[in-house]
Amino acid sequence: MAAAVAGLLRGVLLPQAGRLPALQTVRYGSKAVTHHRRVMHFQRQKPIAVTEYIPPTPAVNSTCLPSPPGPPQEEMGLIWLLRREIAAVFQDNQMIAVCQNVALSAEDELLMRHQLRKHRILMKVFHNQVLNPFLEDSKYQNLLPLFVGHNMLLVSEEPKVKEMLRILRSVPFLLLLGGCINDIDAILSRQGFINYSNLPSVPLAQGEIVGGLTPLIVQTHSLLQHQPLQLTTLLDQYIRQQGEKDSVVSANGKPDPPDPVPDLYPACLASPAHKYTLSY
Repeated sequence: MAAAVAGLLRGVLLPQAGRLPALQTVRYGSKAVTHHRRVMHFQRQKPIAVTEYIPPTPAVNSTCLPSPPGPPQEEMGLIWLLRREIAAVFQDNQMIAVCQNVALSAEDELLMRHQLRKHRILMKVFHNQVLNPFLEDSKYQNLLPLFVGHNMLLVSEEPKVKEMLRILRSVPFLLLLGGCINDIDAILSRQGFINYSNLPSVPLAQGEIVGGLTPLIVQTHSLLQHQPLQLTTLLDQYIRQQGEKDSVVSANGKPDPPDPVPDLYPACLASPAHKYTLSY
């Protein structure tokens, strides 16, 4: 019986001639670990434990101390380009308005950019980490409190406040915080922009000034012309009177007694030094 089972297993389990088994079991002998760490004698452990260095406890916990400064980080080329663009924006534009983006969608932002560009107003977006260092070292330090969160800049070469406010009224998700106009160091609030928009334009203001100065100029001109005209009238009258006297003398043959100086004739002309004392 045992021989039959052995023969059966030999035929089933053993590989046939010319074929290798798919799985072969190989057994490697385990190596005995012979190198163990030797325990130090307790008499040697005592002097080592006594002479071990114990560092003093610091007076201030290390967690309370500021972290040591890290190595200086080199400025990336992208940051340098952005700062250069920011400097050009603040230098070339007279109107700079800071707006807070609450929940402006991409479609509304694209439409608003198109509407602002019609009036030559540009929309700029810069990261606060790049914008704040520039503002700290420039004359626009007063604008730093406005840059919190997601902000947008509306800039233009000419102050076109009316057009900007008209477009912002149609976009409730973009709030106007403030800004500056014509390189003014003071911050203009939203109400300041509204008051600025109510001011008359430059040509209208010039017309009002010219209209106010014209009557004064006419009045001054009339005052300056009054005294010379009166003097000319008196001189003409005096010349006519002298001509009449000459004609009477030539007709009678003897001169008539001189007539007194008329009241209308200025007394200063009767003296020889009238040309030095007469003043207008």
